[in-house]
Amino acid sequence: MKKKFIVLGVLFATFGFTKMNAQINFGDKAIGAVQKGVTGFTFSNADAAALSKAAVDKMDAEHEVAAATDPYAIRLNRVFGKYTAGDGYTLNYKVYKLKEVNAFATADGSVRVYSGLMDIMDDNELLAVIGHEIGHVANNDSRDAIKAAYKKEALMDAAASQSTKLAAVTDSQLGKIGSSIIDSKFSRKQEAEADLYSYNFLKKNGYNVNAEESAFRILAKMSEGTEASFIDQMMSSHPDSKQRAEDAKKRAEKDGLYKPYVQQKIVNTAPVAAKTTTAKKATTTKKTTTKKK
Repeated sequence: MKKKFIVLGVLFATFGFTKMNAQINFGDKAIGAVQKGVTGFTFSNADAAALSKAAVDKMDAEHEVAAATDPYAIRLNRVFGKYTAGDGYTLNYKVYKLKEVNAFATADGSVRVYSGLMDIMDDNELLAVIGHEIGHVANNDSRDAIKAAYKKEALMDAAASQSTKLAAVTDSQLGKIGSSIIDSKFSRKQEAEADLYSYNFLKKNGYNVNAEESAFRILAKMSEGTEASFIDQMMSSHPDSKQRAEDAKKRAEKDGLYKPYVQQKIVNTAPVAAKTTTAKKATTTKKTTTKKK
């Protein structure tokens, strides 16, 4: 069976929403504006985060998530767990135990990394990839994508609705929103800006910036294999991995930081606890004989 390669950065829409049971209430003001056909209705960061969280909670329930004691989870927490504070969002991390190569971040700050990605990238390369995904959140790409999908589907339903008030986003709407996001892709500009965000993150925190080039080289090499047609289809509106690797290299060269990257050992096993051996010290009691005078 061929290993399916899922392109990085397709957000949480990779799984869709078709079986979503939750209903998200965005408030009367926003929904009322949608029903009246007002295209400039308010859709705040909080709205995007609420919808994203509901989607991620659903996905977490439907997929095998690495437990806190799982080696993959331990590694991810060690590599990236200390970075939780964002501008208006709080990051949380989990690993999906899936062989596919993928990672995504959503508007609520949820970051999900596939074990398949962790099997082929070392710690620095993971930092580069996850940094890129967080870049989409920080740059509001994730918010804008879900907003566009929500507007499209909510307006479609509103046009056919006879009611004067829509209290919640229904399962049907969530399914349509999921389909819309699956069909949408980030623009070249958005991808380039997320790449730059990742590079700056590595540089700011003292990591090897050349790991970004290396990560894209890995993806480029994979795209030349049996899944090339799938990659071409998914990446049709995005800069290819080879070009992004070259861009990362040029950034490092400009900063005087470039050096060919050598991938480090990839360890996805639980760290071995240091064994504490208590040496039993032989206590010798020296008997002293007191001579009587």
